[in-house]
Amino acid sequence: MNSRAGFESEYPFASNFLDLGGVRYHYLDEGTGEMLLFVHGNPTWSFAWRNLIKDLSTDYRCVAVDHIGCGFSDKPQDYSYTLDQHVANLVRLIETLDLTRVTLIAHDWGGAIGMGAATRNPERFSRFVLMNTAAYRSTQIPLRIAACRIPLFGTLAVRGLNAFARAAIYMAVTNHRRMTRAVRAGYLAPYGNWADRIATLRFVEDIPLKKQHPSYGTLKEIEEGLTQFREYPVLFPWGERDWCFTPEFLEEFLNFFPDAETLRIPDAGHYVFEDAYERLIPRIRQFLAAHPISSVNV
Repeated sequence: MNSRAGFESEYPFASNFLDLGGVRYHYLDEGTGEMLLFVHGNPTWSFAWRNLIKDLSTDYRCVAVDHIGCGFSDKPQDYSYTLDQHVANLVRLIETLDLTRVTLIAHDWGGAIGMGAATRNPERFSRFVLMNTAAYRSTQIPLRIAACRIPLFGTLAVRGLNAFARAAIYMAVTNHRRMTRAVRAGYLAPYGNWADRIATLRFVEDIPLKKQHPSYGTLKEIEEGLTQFREYPVLFPWGERDWCFTPEFLEEFLNFFPDAETLRIPDAGHYVFEDAYERLIPRIRQFLAAHPISSVNV
């Protein structure tokens, strides 16, 4: 379990674990300095942030979580894999490590989970970097993802064939040369069997498109909580060839944060941290330098 075979050099970080009532929550804690909190989506894990962490940890403290069911965290079969639970887990980590003046860096589901933690602990957050994500209600869902929600078919495809994670390796990037054997191995390593793919499916099932959905109310609360951060420094890097979180999602975000900065990358896909990390890293550094913690109203 938690083998790094085949991608050791890609992910040379020490593992840390937080006990959440008998369930182990894996996270990275690299470097020292101002606090950067990395929150991933589905079907990724902290491995997705490796290039950013290798660079940024030379000047910042970088903490990156693996949601329960993902990466090197435990994958219990009888567990509440809901947005509210993932937010609660992240809040627990933030409070246990006493993280303050946090800069959130989030992608995909990490946007809703990370902003959920911020709305519950606003005094602990200072800046936001949100890429190809959403933290508000939407009725848009790509057909490719909707198909994975079909009863029985979705379960067999996602948990039986690992179709969601395997397809993402190709569909989520535009620069396929970046997806070397080692990188592919890293993305797939935590999801090697039926049991280990439970969260991948639960995340797909947890997309709240209708009011009756159990996570709809949680997402509504997160959306309503965004306004308190309207004056905070926000950067939206966006891969514009993302077929899931299209540029329309960015435009919607700008309604909440009209003064936000953007980095639009026309030739990058959903995994913008793979397609364009060499453009992403210096822009994030520029953003952090332009908005020092001392000047942020926290």
